[in-house]
Amino acid sequence: MNDRNPQNFETLAIHAGQAADPATGAVVPPIYQVSTYKQDGVGGLRGGYEYSRSANPTRTALEENLAALEDGRRGLAFASGLAAEDCLLRALLRPGDHVVIPNDAYGGTFRLFAKVVERWGVKWSVADTSDPAAVRAAVTEHTKVIWVETPSNPLLGVSDIAALAEVARTAGARLVVDNTFASPYLQQPLSLGADVVVHSTTKYMGGHSDVVGGALVANDDALGEELAFHQNAMGAVAGPFDAWLVMRGIKTLAVRMDRHSANAARIVDLLDGHPAVTEVYYPGLPSHRGHEVAAKQMRGFGGMVSFRVRGGEEAAVRVCDRAKLFTLGESLGGVESLIEHPGRMTHASVSGSALEVPADLVRLSVGIESVDDLVADLTAALA
Repeated sequence: MNDRNPQNFETLAIHAGQAADPATGAVVPPIYQVSTYKQDGVGGLRGGYEYSRSANPTRTALEENLAALEDGRRGLAFASGLAAEDCLLRALLRPGDHVVIPNDAYGGTFRLFAKVVERWGVKWSVADTSDPAAVRAAVTEHTKVIWVETPSNPLLGVSDIAALAEVARTAGARLVVDNTFASPYLQQPLSLGADVVVHSTTKYMGGHSDVVGGALVANDDALGEELAFHQNAMGAVAGPFDAWLVMRGIKTLAVRMDRHSANAARIVDLLDGHPAVTEVYYPGLPSHRGHEVAAKQMRGFGGMVSFRVRGGEEAAVRVCDRAKLFTLGESLGGVESLIEHPGRMTHASVSGSALEVPADLVRLSVGIESVDDLVADLTAALA
């Protein structure tokens, strides 16, 4: 349950934005696979639809659902998570502006700042966002955005959203939170003071490794309108079938996240203290430096686990190669379990930077299979 919607999350996930089709009574919103719409006279639009880049009924249903789940004012659906990030940065930043980014962030986000946004004349600097004082010290008079991932990718760092919202307000900056790892079921950054939430809906929101998408949810009507203008002007929108697939996934988000979290906790029990493992990163561990903050701002600790392997990089790669039920692959958040070597895969773009990840790191996306089978597979891979 959130401030703007009296219903509980599980109910909103199934019903928000998804009323029965008025034409047929279908309980699932149709896939409006259409590019243009008949007008009743010049400028006479039926339901406000004229061209599907600007708006499409299937995408509208998803966007209303996203806004409800994040307790936001405006939801927007994109062709990918990076398309959503690109739209947000173009809307918020001008040449000469400055952004504080995390020292542990998705490699694609870092690449967007270091290789694309910097060319526009936007400055950026890195800070440990788990330390509000470090973020405050990184802020300049030109800072317009503080960018946070929590939990972060791939080291599962936890940042205090409410504390960073206060830092941002004092600086006159916007707080942007990438909520992909937690999903709105486990964490609602807007309710904690964030201005915008970013998602790769490819991950837990879609949940089945069969769609690529992204989303923004804004906590302010004016900002929502500005983002919608840029979404239409830039055009990297979610197609109707992709929007439909994400909505299909969201309906089971709550039950899936509970299972992901429970399975991950069992995997952590295996890894913590294992002779082949030197360190485990999981917010649910009481020894995790962000555990208390995570317990305060999250409903559960999620399905992502990272760990370092004794024996260095080659040993970590061997673990990835030996796993059978954990599929070697990039991405995360699907019903099936994945294993990867971030340094050579998802985070190769940060090599040599302040965001470089340990070479002996392995990242798991723990799925919803039988946890006994997952434990057996990982035990064999670590042997």
